Amino acid sequence: MLDLAIAGHLFTAVLIGLAVGIEREWSGHTHGPDGRFGGARTFALLGLVGGFAGWFLRLDYALIAAVLIGGAMLFVVAAYRAAMQRPGTTPDSTTEVVALVVVAMGTTAGLGFRTMASAAAALVVLLLAEKSKLQEILAKVAPTEMRAALQFAVLALIVLPLIPDGAFGPYDAFRPRQLWIVVLVFSALNFAGYIARRVIGETRGLAVTGLLGGLVSSTAVTLTFSRRSRDDESLALPLALGVVAACTVLVPRVLVISAMLQPAVGLAAITILGPSFVAGLSLIAFVLWRERSTRPGAAASRDGVDAALGQNPLGLWSSLQMAVAFQVVLFAIAWVQRAAGETGVLASATLLGLTDVDALTVSMARYGSVPEQVPVAAAAMGIGVLSNTVLKGSMALVLGGARYRLHVAGGLAVLAVGLVLGLALGWP
Repeated sequence: MLDLAIAGHLFTAVLIGLAVGIEREWSGHTHGPDGRFGGARTFALLGLVGGFAGWFLRLDYALIAAVLIGGAMLFVVAAYRAAMQRPGTTPDSTTEVVALVVVAMGTTAGLGFRTMASAAAALVVLLLAEKSKLQEILAKVAPTEMRAALQFAVLALIVLPLIPDGAFGPYDAFRPRQLWIVVLVFSALNFAGYIARRVIGETRGLAVTGLLGGLVSSTAVTLTFSRRSRDDESLALPLALGVVAACTVLVPRVLVISAMLQPAVGLAAITILGPSFVAGLSLIAFVLWRERSTRPGAAASRDGVDAALGQNPLGLWSSLQMAVAFQVVLFAIAWVQRAAGETGVLASATLLGLTDVDALTVSMARYGSVPEQVPVAAAAMGIGVLSNTVLKGSMALVLGGARYRLHVAGGLAVLAVGLVLGLALGWP
């Protein structure tokens, strides 16, 4: 007797096939000179065949299930061969492949995994319906970017599971899997920044350029903009605003990384870093509002972001360097903690902020894995960002033009005041 549960599974399988078949009919793949075999009814029946195959598999009638699936596959192959033998037919196997996928999704539903099958069906329909948009996107993807995406997939899906999980070395500070996750996190951030630049194209305004460049390296943006300010004094304000934007976006970058690695530390850091971020955004919005009329010198510029992102979408080498720096910092922090306690950790954060905020962030996220150390870790990140801001200001004062130095000093002073206020509010 067919119970309601099995009936629901078979009904889901039919609906999956029906949804795909309707999409095929609406897209015009079932009629005309290149029309294929499959319409709404055919796909619904194929889904039902898959559903019955899944049902028989649940009953341990594997042979019957194999006959049903094999028969469906032979039917699809025969239909494809017949279509290809018609004169003037354009080679296209998408509909036939989708038919086989419908059988597979129907089998999945028949086995009882209705949610998985339905989700897969929704994804298939979406991919089929948005074919033109997908082709437009793929046409814009360069081979370099595709290779980067494949490399990241290999690093995340193949290499990561092979790396041992556990603590090794002095002070148990060497954790290979965590170290590789650090590489993946920063490679992903680099890739995101690279794609953001490509999507936006010719960036209008140096503030946006600074924001994009700050996703990867606010130091690179500061150096590039400071040098350029000597060549064109009319760009003093836009360039200074770009540096402020790059330093402002550093705050959510730190918060995101720390929250990904240790949510408690990221949450605690919001109180400390939040005032600086709000102050930076407010300053940028005010200046852009005041300068809302198009300025001759505020035209598009990608020098800063190009310098920051470079030509490597993943920035894998820089991510590996950062991971090595992070590991060295972990050993140093473990030693300092044993030698000087919390005071030593805060002092080391001040020095590390002058060199690598990312390494500091990851290290403090690891340090805050113990609940009692979360406030100290958050305060250390605030101190590190503050010292880094002071360093950026010093670089701008040394390398930049006269007007540029004045604007940068004022903008970074606003960020520094916000950081001091945050540290006062969230001091452990």
